[in-house]
Formats: sequence, C-alpha cells, structure tokens
Amino acid sequence: MGKTRKVGCTTSDNGAFFHPCSQDLTLQLSWRIVPKPAKKPEKNSKAGEQIVAQNRAASYNFHLLDRFEAGLVLHGTEVKALRERKANIRDAYVDFKPSGAWLVNAHIAQYMPGGPWNHEPLGSRKLLLHKNEIYKLAGRTQSKGLTVIPLRIYFRNGLAKVEIALAQGKKSWDRRQDERDKEARRETEKAMYNNRRR
Repeated sequence: MGKTRKVGCTTSDNGAFFHPCSQDLTLQLSWRIVPKPAKKPEKNSKAGEQIVAQNRAASYNFHLLDRFEAGLVLHGTEVKALRERKANIRDAYVDFKPSGAWLVNAHIAQYMPGGPWNHEPLGSRKLLLHKNEIYKLAGRTQSKGLTVIPLRIYFRNGLAKVEIALAQGKKSWDRRQDERDKEARRETEKAMYNNRRR
C-alpha cells in the first residue's frame, strides 16, 4: 500500500512562496519488492572436477569417435589411492561381458595404510553405464579396428568417473599426417604472433 503525505506551502525570508498556495502537493510513496537476481551459470561447466589420471597418448594413437561418461565400482582403498593420483590408464581398455562393461588393465597402486584389505592393482573394475550405451558400444566394437579406451579418471562431486571413447587405431601415415598438421598450426600461430608484435 502506498503512503500519502500532504506538503503545505512554505515561505522564504523575503516572503516568496516556493509553491502556489492554491495547490496541495501530494507525495506518493510506493514500496516494491525486487526479486533477487538469478545466479549466473558457471562459465566452466567442468569446475569442481579433480582429474586423477589421463591417457595423453590416446589422441595420438587413435581416432576418437564417440565419448561417454561412466561411473566406477571401486573398493575403499582404490578410492584412497585415486585421491592420491596413483593411477595409470595408458594401457587400459574396456571389455564387454554378459555382466556388463569392465575396465581392464588400469593400474591403481595399492594404498599403503590399507594393509591386508588392499585391492589388486591391475584388477578389472566394473563400469556403470546405461544398458543402451553398453549395447551400442559392444555392437560397434564388433566392427574391425574399433575399441573402447579410457581417456581420463576424475572425481566430480566426490564420485569417481571415467571418460571413455569409442576409438579407431591410427595407421603410421595417419600419425605422420597429424605431426605435419601440428607443425603447420605451430608455424601459423608463430607467424600471427610475430605479425601482431610489429
């Protein structure tokens, strides 16, 4: 509700009116509730991720076709070791069995205080994927030269995740072509940088 207040006429020392006496001024005070501005979405959607292992050679050795995110079934000592970044997935791959998808040959070092309850460093770990994703990946790996490899293991909101990709092995000439493309990009960037400095 607005509040109304009447303002009368006032005179100065010399007798001049600020406002004509025949008019009443009314001040209308209104109150309005302003909603709190919405929180801006984070620019980096991957903020909060803690990467613990990466397969840096994947893009060099394979053409990466499709990428998927999967959960990991881990023992307590495996989680502790991952938090210390003691993992290597360079030679790891995904195997499909009737029981689901499994991460094979991923090395997670033993957690030293784990004692007799420690895990097997090279044991298979089950991946958590939707059934349709498992069927899609398993079907496409039947094609010649296709495999599924892990790209990185990371924690998001306290949960361990692994990014996997459907990949096709590169031939030696593919790698040579990639090297030539990288060299050409480097030379272009260097020329642009030198041109800007002039």
